[in-house]
Amino acid sequence: MDTIIQHLGFETSETLDQFIREKVNTLKSDKIVRANVALYLASEGNPENQVCEIRLEVPGNDLFVKKGAVHFETAVTECVDILQNKLKKQHDKNIDHRHANEDMIQDELIAGEDDEEETELEDVVK
Repeated sequence: MDTIIQHLGFETSETLDQFIREKVNTLKSDKIVRANVALYLASEGNPENQVCEIRLEVPGNDLFVKKGAVHFETAVTECVDILQNKLKKQHDKNIDHRHANEDMIQDELIAGEDDEEETELEDVVK
C-alpha cells in the first residue's frame, strides 16, 4: 500500500511521519490501493485544533475520516481505529452477500432435484 502524507501549513518531524506510516500499515485489507493523510492546524480558538484526514483509496467508494485532537498522534490513532471498523463492516457485508448468493444457488439446485429436471449451473447463476 502506498502512503502519501501531507503537512499543510507547517513542518513536522520524521518521527511523526514514521508513526503515521506504522499506524496506517496496521489497516488490514488487500484492497487498499493508497492512503492519503493530510495534517493541518484548525482555528486557534479550538482546543482540538490539530486535525488529521485520512482517505483510503479502495475499489468502489473511497473511505474518508477526519478527526481533530490536541495532538496529531491522537487524531491519527482515532482515524485509523474508525477506518479499521469501516473496513471490517465492508468485509462482513461482502461475506454476507456471497453467502446469500450461495444459499440462493443451493435452494435452486434443491428445487431442481425435486422437479426431476436437470438444472444447469449456468441457468441458476443467471
